[in-house]
Amino acid sequence: MRNKILIGLAIFGIILGLGSAYFLRIHPNPQPPAFKPASNPYATGIYANGIIETVQSSGANVNIYPEVPGTVVKIPVTEGQQVKAGTPLLILDDSVQRSTAASAKAQIGVAKANLANLKAQFTKLKTSWQLDSRSVSRDALDTAENGVKAAEANLELAQKQYEASGALLTKYVVKAVSDGTVLSINTSVGSYISSQGAYASYSGGFLPVMVMGNLHGDLAVRCYVDELLIQRLPDPSRMQARMFIRGTETSIPLKFVRVQPNVSPKIELSSQRTERVDVRVLPVIFSFEKPKALSLYTGQLVDVYIGKQTDAAKK
Repeated sequence: MRNKILIGLAIFGIILGLGSAYFLRIHPNPQPPAFKPASNPYATGIYANGIIETVQSSGANVNIYPEVPGTVVKIPVTEGQQVKAGTPLLILDDSVQRSTAASAKAQIGVAKANLANLKAQFTKLKTSWQLDSRSVSRDALDTAENGVKAAEANLELAQKQYEASGALLTKYVVKAVSDGTVLSINTSVGSYISSQGAYASYSGGFLPVMVMGNLHGDLAVRCYVDELLIQRLPDPSRMQARMFIRGTETSIPLKFVRVQPNVSPKIELSSQRTERVDVRVLPVIFSFEKPKALSLYTGQLVDVYIGKQTDAAKK
């Protein structure tokens, strides 16, 4: 009986092994890609990562930081809003600075009263001295005159302090320095911000309080060309490029704008300043006309191929 059981188990093991071998040799067909990957449209084109941003005559988006620290009491703008130069973007609690400005203004009144008192004393002494030079000593007259000069200087100092307090008071309202669009607001009412920016709870670092750009008109794409491929970049007069939107089969032709002539570590895609990066890249900026039927946003990653324009295409 025992031998029959062992023979049965052996036969079952053989059948199980043959079945496992059969099923394991079957390779499932791979799923088709969700979209067609970007392919190089140029014969000798080079690839670069790109980030969509707003068009700027120089630099990138405008990062806004307050010049004074304080608690946010009001944010009169919203993300995506188009604003004009001089529009208030952020209002900080200025109660302490208002008290300081009021105190400086009161000091002006005190300085004026002190000056008026010393002028009256000096006038009396001078009149008495003019009537009879023996009634007032020359030393007392000079002391009174110097007291008037010191009071005038104190009044001027008080006025300057009041002007400085008033100028500092205006810094508690952060205004737009140019026309543009509010791209992001990284703080909220009740938060404390400083010249370092706003503390980000999730990343544990500091971010600009606001980021502004210009969403009216064309957009730009900043491409990062690997330093090993820099020598293969065409001449700017013959440079052409095409941008591929990830997740779609859409591609958009680009127009060359400028090269930022500074090769730097490639940390833009990770935003880690302390990351040790061995790859260095050259930023190349292109512009393009935003298609009406396509949703594109600043900060979006795209694939870019840069090629050389042929003589026939140039004509």
